[in-house]
Amino acid sequence: MSYRFLLPGHSAESKKIMEKLLKKAAQDLAAAQNVVALTGAGISVESGIPPFRGKGGIWERFDPMEYAHIDAFLKDPAKVWNVLLKEMKAMLDKATPNDAHKGLAKLEELGLLKTIITQNVDGLHQKAGNTDVIEFHGNFAWHRCLECNKTCPVEMIDLTQIPPRCDCGGIYRPEVIFFGEMIPPEHLWRSRQISSDCDVMLVIGTSAVVQPAASMPVVAKESGAKVIEINAEPTPLTGPISDYLIMGKAGEIINGIMAELERLL
Repeated sequence: MSYRFLLPGHSAESKKIMEKLLKKAAQDLAAAQNVVALTGAGISVESGIPPFRGKGGIWERFDPMEYAHIDAFLKDPAKVWNVLLKEMKAMLDKATPNDAHKGLAKLEELGLLKTIITQNVDGLHQKAGNTDVIEFHGNFAWHRCLECNKTCPVEMIDLTQIPPRCDCGGIYRPEVIFFGEMIPPEHLWRSRQISSDCDVMLVIGTSAVVQPAASMPVVAKESGAKVIEINAEPTPLTGPISDYLIMGKAGEIINGIMAELERLL
């Protein structure tokens, strides 16, 4: 298996390796008929949204079982809204798509990228312009009343009363998958199907440790697809599954790939 990755630094050798990898990624995308992207928290860090796991992650400050489990929310929605959800709303109200999101939207415009499978709940792929996004963990951009099932965009949620309430008096909850809730089976089934059908999978900003999302590159690889990893550091996919890893910030790398791709198309 061909496997190379860019070591941190700005040496002439590192720059040459980066240029080679960007060109290779562009060539692989240009030759592809069906590109799928799997994205994780790392793609949204440049939009000001911290990851949930790892260093500096949200779960370093909040116990997910106390604030992100469905039982905790149903038991005391005011507590969960005050401690976790209010802060998430403030972050997402300000967040806008970064260059990585915009680059994936451009790939769709070019007819290369068909679907995005994401672990993120920020809705930034849709804001950037992608139209087929499978959200494993739901979407914080929309909230639903627990009583009447009316939905409301996050920017319209009024936090003068906690927990926020619908006109019918019911409590709003985000359309995310809390701990203790199931990923919709249709999302899982369709993700496996498109992963097995693609000829190139971009894996961007994911630690590749959370299942079932982490298994999708394996499905793609076993079906003959090329797997291109873009991440700040190596993951369990690096080497055994990824054909190559390009290390760095997602936005900068996607910009570099798109610049090379424009020369080819």
